[in-house]
Amino acid sequence: MSFRVRVLVLVVFLVAISTAATAWLTVRQATRELTESVAATQRDITTVVDELAAYGRTHGTWHGVATTVGDLSDRLGQRLRLVTEAGAVLADSDVLRGGTARPVNGAPVAVDPRPDTPTLDGSSAELRHGMARKAATAYEDGWRYAACLTRAGIGVRLTTDESGMPTFAALGDSDRARTCRPQPREATDDALNFATNAQLCTERRDDRTCLAKLLDRRIGELAPAPLRLYLGAVDEAPFALSGSSIAVAAGAVVLAAGLTALLLSRRVVRPISALTTAAARLGSGDLAERVPVTGRDEIAGLAKEFNRMAASLADSEERQRRLIADVAHELRTPLANLRGYLEALADGVLRPDPELFASLLDEALLQQRIVDDLQDLALAEAGALAYHRGRVDLAELVEVCRTAHAAVADTARVSLTVSADSPVEVEADPDRLRQVIGNLVRNAIAATPAGGRVAIDSRVVGQLAIVEVRDTGRGIAPEDLPHVFDRLWRADNARARSGGGSGLGLAIAWRIVTDHGGTIQVASTVGQGTRVTVSLPAVGILDNGAPR
Repeated sequence: MSFRVRVLVLVVFLVAISTAATAWLTVRQATRELTESVAATQRDITTVVDELAAYGRTHGTWHGVATTVGDLSDRLGQRLRLVTEAGAVLADSDVLRGGTARPVNGAPVAVDPRPDTPTLDGSSAELRHGMARKAATAYEDGWRYAACLTRAGIGVRLTTDESGMPTFAALGDSDRARTCRPQPREATDDALNFATNAQLCTERRDDRTCLAKLLDRRIGELAPAPLRLYLGAVDEAPFALSGSSIAVAAGAVVLAAGLTALLLSRRVVRPISALTTAAARLGSGDLAERVPVTGRDEIAGLAKEFNRMAASLADSEERQRRLIADVAHELRTPLANLRGYLEALADGVLRPDPELFASLLDEALLQQRIVDDLQDLALAEAGALAYHRGRVDLAELVEVCRTAHAAVADTARVSLTVSADSPVEVEADPDRLRQVIGNLVRNAIAATPAGGRVAIDSRVVGQLAIVEVRDTGRGIAPEDLPHVFDRLWRADNARARSGGGSGLGLAIAWRIVTDHGGTIQVASTVGQGTRVTVSLPAVGILDNGAPR
């Protein structure tokens, strides 16, 4: 995933999380506050209904209920309006406060002052009949008494016995309360009607249920009339979320988003800033500049690549510096020799003879070889070295190389032998392969003392064609082995030129073998000799390793 897409995903993720968190917190807060508001309203309704119903049961009348309505409105902070079923207003908290009654809002709630029906547990139908008549009379007389006390301004207390029978008592002023005591009275039509219906209930099997229903209906007729209660008004503000809670939720989301953005900036901007600073220093010539690598993302990858680039530039700079110094050193000696001989000839110090001209020609050829090797190496490293590929038999090629270097080996008194499987064919440029093997053979002869041996082997191993050049020379130290393919590198610190080499042969050989899809390896033991192995893909080989 690209860095741009990654940042985009992070930003979208941050926005999505922030939006989701805000929505979740808002919905959660709204749900909680709405639930609390509904619960509080329901509690208020229950409280008002219970207290108003208790007032009606206790006082037997709605006279004086306005005071209770006003107290409830002040205590609960609610607008209350109490009306009869016919629509007559008994009390309105707006009016009680001296204002104008506002239009009501919502459906009314019923206020039913009827008490629970007493328990009729007599052992006989006649006893239950008498208990029902007694209960009806008690409620009728009690509510008359309570209503009288209420109109007289005397408080009323309602108690019930175990069977649910009511008892009304006055609170204070005994003399005035005595005048409200119910007097003996003749049975009314309603009472006779109740007695007649109760007598009918005793003749049924379910007289207990019949009497309870009859008594419940009778008590309902005697109790104060049910009322309708309205809470609130049309101009009251509807439910609204708490501004503080929303502010806290929004603040939490903003804080979380800010922290996430800070972490993102530290994770992204800081490494980029470090890379920018390092790039500026690198551009000004400080090739030792590096950046710290942390993590495993694209920024860390960019930092690794920057460090690798800086190391490559530093290495290239160092190699270029060494190359210039080495080329200058390589050309200085033969040019100095040529100049000295030519000045001596010009001054008449030396006489021109064939030996002198041969020496000057050798110096010129050495310079030409150095220039040619440098050109070949430059072309190879640029990928512009021309190859004319064809089938090449390595057995024939190594024999040609032995013949070409036999005179040099004889002069150095070094044994040069060839061992080859035939045929060992590869797809390659024969001239370039001859150049590679020739360089290896020359180096081996130059490193081998008189009486030593140099062997050239070619063979097939699996799907590979192998050419191996071994010598019994002085060998290469282990610490020098990693540098054998470097340009202008030589194992001897004195940089002797007795062999006439340019120091570029192994570098060119490595590049040519690599371009042919092969490998070249060096193994050496100091004092025992060196083995250079060239491996190339073989052609004309069956899967079992046998020639076609």
